[in-house]
Amino acid sequence: MAEWSVISISRLDSSVRVNPEYFRPTYQKLEEDLRYSDPIPLVRIADITDGIHTSPDVDETGVTYISAKCVKPDHFDIDDALKISRVQNERNPRTQLREGDVIITTVGTIGNAAVVPTEILPANCDRHVGIIRVKQSSLLSPHYLSVFLNSKYGYFQSKKHTAGNVQPNLYIESIKKILVPRMPTQERQITELAEEGYRQRKEADNLFKQAQSLLESELGLDKLAFDKPVSYTARFSEVAASHRLDAGHYRPRYAQLIQHLKQGQWAYLGQLAEKNWRGVQPVYVEDGEVDVVNSQHLGRQHLDYDAFAKTARAAFVANPEAHIRYGDILIYSTGAYIGRTNVYLSDKPALASNHVHIVRLRGDIDPAYMAMVLSSPVGAFQTEKHARGSAQAELYPSDIAKFVVPLIDPDKQKAIGDLVRESLAAQQESKRLLEQAKHRVEALIEEAIAA
Repeated sequence: MAEWSVISISRLDSSVRVNPEYFRPTYQKLEEDLRYSDPIPLVRIADITDGIHTSPDVDETGVTYISAKCVKPDHFDIDDALKISRVQNERNPRTQLREGDVIITTVGTIGNAAVVPTEILPANCDRHVGIIRVKQSSLLSPHYLSVFLNSKYGYFQSKKHTAGNVQPNLYIESIKKILVPRMPTQERQITELAEEGYRQRKEADNLFKQAQSLLESELGLDKLAFDKPVSYTARFSEVAASHRLDAGHYRPRYAQLIQHLKQGQWAYLGQLAEKNWRGVQPVYVEDGEVDVVNSQHLGRQHLDYDAFAKTARAAFVANPEAHIRYGDILIYSTGAYIGRTNVYLSDKPALASNHVHIVRLRGDIDPAYMAMVLSSPVGAFQTEKHARGSAQAELYPSDIAKFVVPLIDPDKQKAIGDLVRESLAAQQESKRLLEQAKHRVEALIEEAIAA
């Protein structure tokens, strides 16, 4: 259904915006509702700037460089963040991040906001994010501000003030105009919820790192040094057996890893698998009844359960080979993050897409332990060894079956698996608390409307 607004010239603000999107009826209604809570412009309570405008001086041993892709609603994902040289960082003190800064995305997915925690520092940022530094005199909590910016009453303002067609941008002058309601008696409660949400996110990261460390220690990976020869050779018998002519398949470090694993108890993954195949091309249905897991839902640590796509019940029933069960191991099998692995820890029925590989284990092996194995150098090196294709990397079921995997004591498997499961529980609790804080902000604004 079409919608339109009729705006008098007197209502045009100082920006003289005349594009229809700026005056969408939805935005007009949300702004009218927001004004019942007597909001003030963000510029009155915070200093606002953006990041470095020059190209990054990339240095893998340097300082974390935050870009728009690193900023999610109320948390940071810095696994793929660049690092810049310490010299470039020191030359840009204006853009150096501090604990408590609120970072907001200004390109791409515009309007995501998160509070800078101690654990990502030192860090700097590029020009595609805004840095909001709350003034101490305002007594405003950065966590309250971040929650508000991610709520519908903050997010619509980021979208409303976005300008440009080819590459839409939320400019610093527009961020300054964002209206923020002050609710002194309620801000403390919202802040406490948000702070606990951030603490739970940190706990989730720590638990996952503990699982990684325990696995590496049990397998001796933390003491394994790989050879880096200038050249190497492969036997004809190896080439004939593998049917591979690409030199990368025979890198010495792969053989060194496998030789190390075979010093203990081990098996081929195919010997342990009850199921070892890909999902199907799903028929997506926006309001479908069943979850669909595709490759973009596989994360560095856990599946993004809240972002699953949907399909119809009939499509799910028609594709039993792609059904996902609790404890199934899911592997990113085609594309940029080939080999990325998560374990499915939900009882809800779900369908795997055609770029997601399902490994269902038989026997008493802890699936969360095995997912951690496949996420470690054990899985990463063997993914590199067995991946095929040049334009787009592929990992086939027959090659995944050849993975050599270690079988440590069942109690130690469970200890590692339990850390993974506890990490996911903490991450989900973090999301719950931050959603609760966001809904509380929205409810308080709506209460002001009704008053």
